[in-house]
Amino acid sequence: MKSATFSRHVSHFLGHYLAGQRNLSPNTVKAYRDVFVLLLRFCRDVQGIAVEKLALEQIDARLVGAFLDHLEHERHCAIRTLNQRLAVLHAFFRYLQVEEPALSLQSQRILAIPLRRFTRHEVGYLSRDHLAALLSQPDPGRPDGRRDAVLLSVLYDTGARVQELIDLTAGDVRLEAPAQVRILGKGRKVRVVPLMPNTAQLMRHYIDENNLALPDNYDRPLFRNKQGNPLTRVGVNYILQKYLRKLRETRPDLKQKVSPHTLRHTKAMHLVQGGVSLDIVRDFLGHVDIKTTELYARANLEMKRAAIEKVSATPAPDLPSWKQNKSLLQWLQSL
Repeated sequence: MKSATFSRHVSHFLGHYLAGQRNLSPNTVKAYRDVFVLLLRFCRDVQGIAVEKLALEQIDARLVGAFLDHLEHERHCAIRTLNQRLAVLHAFFRYLQVEEPALSLQSQRILAIPLRRFTRHEVGYLSRDHLAALLSQPDPGRPDGRRDAVLLSVLYDTGARVQELIDLTAGDVRLEAPAQVRILGKGRKVRVVPLMPNTAQLMRHYIDENNLALPDNYDRPLFRNKQGNPLTRVGVNYILQKYLRKLRETRPDLKQKVSPHTLRHTKAMHLVQGGVSLDIVRDFLGHVDIKTTELYARANLEMKRAAIEKVSATPAPDLPSWKQNKSLLQWLQSL
């Protein structure tokens, strides 16, 4: 009966609470689900607890701590991944405090497990020169090259996350001035971002070529593979890496690691460097908390500080030491 209670609460948490009450996206719910899959496998394979016999009372702070250690040492998860797994369990036990008041103490002990501290890496982004070179790599003489040119331009221009990009449909694009794209972001929040004239022109040709302007095609994915299926996250990354390899043949100075998310960072940094306020950048990127957006402002300040230090690295001329001034020294000693 206790194991049935656990399975019932997990099912309600994933299927009703997250999707219904909190209105989280299907991808976010899947990410939460994957944490429970890992936890159940840990209980079965490491702790020797049959899944059908696992009870809520058995998932205590000690077991959660052992689960995190297993993820770190056996699965070699990074600290940020560990914190994401723990945050999911925190969310579940906050929910459980209301559903099972008798387990409040157990829940609070798990909620007291702190997230681990980690050093944030510098925000990786492309210079304007490297970005322009990357966007010029697709071959406009090929259908897939024209698609890729639009895809990379939209990925940068909108600052969209990869999932947001592949979720775009033809109906999300409006090319009448001002050209814009409607993006469904995290938490199913919709934001509208503008398209720059060059990107809008590429998009117009792409939509006409693929007959996406017809009302019957408004629900079709904007970007598809050769089989006509929507592109995946892996597919978008494959396209990007293909052109990066080509670019590095002529630009060996581009040594940094670049992912689709790097183009989002690049857009954010260019907006901040252009003097756009953080409030507008936050809304443009779809951030919930402006503290996330402040990372780009700090990176920009760090870049400016490094430039100032480089200019200031020229040694100053030797200044006379006050110790060599006998009259001043005698006066100070007389005080």
